[in-house]
Amino acid sequence: MAARGVPAEACVGQVVLPGDVLLLPAHPDEDAERLRLGASAAPRGRLLCGPGLRRSGAGLLVTKCGLLRHRQAGGGAAAGGAFWVDSQQKRYVPVKGDHVIGIVTAKAGDVFKVDVGGSEQASLSYLAFEGATKRNRPNVQVGDLIYGQFLVANKDMEPEMVCIDSSGRASGMGVIGQDGFLFKVSLGLIRKLLAPKCEIIQELSQLYPFELVLGMNGRIWMEGVAPICSWCFSVNCSCG
Repeated sequence: MAARGVPAEACVGQVVLPGDVLLLPAHPDEDAERLRLGASAAPRGRLLCGPGLRRSGAGLLVTKCGLLRHRQAGGGAAAGGAFWVDSQQKRYVPVKGDHVIGIVTAKAGDVFKVDVGGSEQASLSYLAFEGATKRNRPNVQVGDLIYGQFLVANKDMEPEMVCIDSSGRASGMGVIGQDGFLFKVSLGLIRKLLAPKCEIIQELSQLYPFELVLGMNGRIWMEGVAPICSWCFSVNCSCG
């Protein structure tokens, strides 16, 4: 268990508890750089603060119980990378930048209400789609599946989703087809399935062509294989 003021690198792979303070390595030439929260990739020399951690002065404050994880920065950077807490929580907590699968539950004026499996529903503007305008509105109906990312995720504000990236392009986000198979797995398993070399996905791709969408909120949508194969995949994932 991590104690207060323990260096973060010494706690990697160990259990940390809420309230623990993890000290970051000192880099005098990088004092002006700030932690970038919720980014999808670590820029060279930058340090990212992932789920379960919060910036606190010169260190990191643990907000969830779990195992501390660390990923080195790419490009051979001496500093940087990402720290996060790998926890086995059951309810998903929205994180800025997370890609999730939601279910449209209602239309409220110009905003759609989307169930993402959290404590409250997220809002999705009709303008948050590629090419959407006031005259050219997206065809979104109650019950549709939406694949998008969080633009706003704060404990004091309603979560807000978008289906476009920073360049205004869909990049695979938007309404998901209705012919697929949707099922739910644990949040920890989703992170394993998103690993670059996931054995389950690699083996299944050699047998059947399929389309797979993974949401960080524990939802998986699958299309392109027989229903029995989709069911077997969901059972294997649930037992993994």
